Amino acid sequence: MTSHASPGYDVIVLAGGAARRLGGADKPGLLVGGRPLLDRVLTACADARTTVVVADPRPTVRPVRWAREEPPGGGPLAALGAGLRHVTAAETVVLSADLPFLEPATVAALLTALRAPGPAGSDGALLTDAEGRDQPLVAAYRTAALRRGLTALADAAPPGDPAPLAGLPLRKLTSTLHLTRVPDAVAAFDCDTWDDIATARARIREHGHVLDEWITAAKDELGLDLDVDTGVLLDLARDAAHGVARPAAPLTTFLVGYAAARAGGGPEAVAEAARKATALALRWAAEDDTAADGNPGTSGSSGSSGDSNSSAAPGTSGPEQTSAAPGAEAAPATPGTPQAAPAPGESAPAPDKPAPDAG
Repeated sequence: MTSHASPGYDVIVLAGGAARRLGGADKPGLLVGGRPLLDRVLTACADARTTVVVADPRPTVRPVRWAREEPPGGGPLAALGAGLRHVTAAETVVLSADLPFLEPATVAALLTALRAPGPAGSDGALLTDAEGRDQPLVAAYRTAALRRGLTALADAAPPGDPAPLAGLPLRKLTSTLHLTRVPDAVAAFDCDTWDDIATARARIREHGHVLDEWITAAKDELGLDLDVDTGVLLDLARDAAHGVARPAAPLTTFLVGYAAARAGGGPEAVAEAARKATALALRWAAEDDTAADGNPGTSGSSGSSGDSNSSAAPGTSGPEQTSAAPGAEAAPATPGTPQAAPAPGESAPAPDKPAPDAG
């Protein structure tokens, strides 16, 4: 969840606009991917030293400092001036609260561009959108340059004006600054209309985005600041579902998370628990494959069925088998005892009778 930008910058988020093109809706609270727009922005700059949100206070995904412009709704420059009163870092990232695709990497890229050496130096670095238009509310500025520019504008107002910055457009400030431009059409996308909201919600659910979006939303909802290899967990779920049973997939991943927490948490603990569970699922599947192949150790048929007095297999002598083999001479029967049945193809022997007279 970190931006990998070096610490030491502050953030001002402007979230108190009237949202006229949304019919006055509470734009920072509108949900995209299950998360309020304001929370999505706050997540992208979570490693800021101080975060100031210029708006009326509300629940947020992380602690922030609240400020309000005078008069409320006095416009972006008045809001920026109110936020700057709480800033102490040499660099200030200025953001609007309606950026659904802002990422930590975007903030890092802006700060990198601001810090890049140049012949004349830079007062700020801002994003440009798909049409190449400047987006001054997705930018990183040198705090001194912002203060200097706002002071000059306030000094140019009529004497005694209680709100010298109210109603002034941002370009009054940015036109006086030396700026570096960073093209990023996706991160620069903002939500000014209901069509924009619908577009953002649809993009969140596109293949290739939905899992990352869901994991981020779930971590925010559960208060987790943990980077894990989702590919490892998905592979584990697949192996458990295929090697054991489908319901084993969610149950196993839950157990892996629980085991990782007991081991102290962190990506390494998750990876180790997932490795063990994956190995178990593969061993389970291997046993099933062995049984299916009929290898030794599995139960099989016990031979021919029938009662215990069934005849022996052909070519063998059984206890009940008394007939002679074909072509063999039958032993004479003992008088008074029953004779054995003739072998197949032989005629029955004649009954005993007296020998004929010699004469």
